[in-house]
Amino acid sequence: MSKTPTKETFILGSLNGYLILKKIVKIKLLMMNNNPASTPDPKELIIRGADVSSLQRAQDLGQLYYDASGALGQPLDILQSVGVNYIRLRVWVNPASGYNNLSKVVEFAPQVKSRGMKLLIDLHYSDTWADPAKQFTPAAWKDHDLNQLKTDVYNHTLDVCNALKAADATPDMVQIGNEITPGMLWDAGRINNNDFTNVSALIKEGCNAVKACDPSILVMLHIDRGGDNATARWWYDGVQAQGVNWDVTGLSYYCYWHGTIAAMQSNVADMKVRYNKPVIIVETSYTFSPDDGDGDPNVITDTTPCAGYPASLIGQANFFNDVKTAIKNAGGEGVFWWEPAWVGTKGNGWDPADINNTGSGWDNQSVFDFNFKLNPEINWWIP
Repeated sequence: MSKTPTKETFILGSLNGYLILKKIVKIKLLMMNNNPASTPDPKELIIRGADVSSLQRAQDLGQLYYDASGALGQPLDILQSVGVNYIRLRVWVNPASGYNNLSKVVEFAPQVKSRGMKLLIDLHYSDTWADPAKQFTPAAWKDHDLNQLKTDVYNHTLDVCNALKAADATPDMVQIGNEITPGMLWDAGRINNNDFTNVSALIKEGCNAVKACDPSILVMLHIDRGGDNATARWWYDGVQAQGVNWDVTGLSYYCYWHGTIAAMQSNVADMKVRYNKPVIIVETSYTFSPDDGDGDPNVITDTTPCAGYPASLIGQANFFNDVKTAIKNAGGEGVFWWEPAWVGTKGNGWDPADINNTGSGWDNQSVFDFNFKLNPEINWWIP
């Protein structure tokens, strides 16, 4: 943890306090199955997650979902029935769509907790998508210097966490930024010439705010490059050298962009040993069809996007099975499917500035088919 917290309300104290928090992290990881009183099955991944950030809008629009037998069901219940025990929700600062903001996430999150599932909050620190190609500063913060942005990050993080706590939906894990490989809150927090000073200062504020909200909440740092060990080492070494402490290492892994499953497995194994922290593939997915279900072009349209895995129901399931097995064999703690319920619902589009008139672009990477029925081959268990 930071040796010099920037807010007097957050005091971890001495080495003894740090060791207590490390013990809390270990206990929390042992309790990441649906029943915290039970012992996780050693054959399974501890964390079996799904990012369902688009689901609230889909349900508000009346979207229906069906289980593998064709029976109508609540999508969270359907996902839980096939092994999901952790839900991830993104938070934007002030999106034009009015969704994925603080009030909407606070409204939705209790549904997760009431089912006994764990909650990961994904803070983008942006009004729109934050990823390796863009890390746009929220409009309300756009003229702020680094010191002001540090305060913005702290306050926003604490506000989100406290609001969820007040709604009886305290997060179990919070990630400080989304795929922040190139930095965050550009330009102040951009990584230039291998200089991690500014981004690390911002990350520390987020970490401090999470621990001020509840010291037992796990802090994740998340980059992409799940199969790129050199870049992963460069990034985590860079923030570690600046004194950043975190609880969980998060990586995105899409075989279209991040290499082979073998490369991902090797990277996860190295991250686990190198930093002595739990490692999670916090985003992955695969197509069940090269076709489109809503008239809006999809991101991936190949008939065989990655060698050995055709774009089909069984190809999608086989890919996920091999990813889960690789993570487990590497000593990783878990996996999240990114947007498994983002089907082609009219009015639930990609662009938060035009949500009504844009499509999913991801509907062939949902685990629900074009008739909104669960792929019968998909589950979150180790095969």
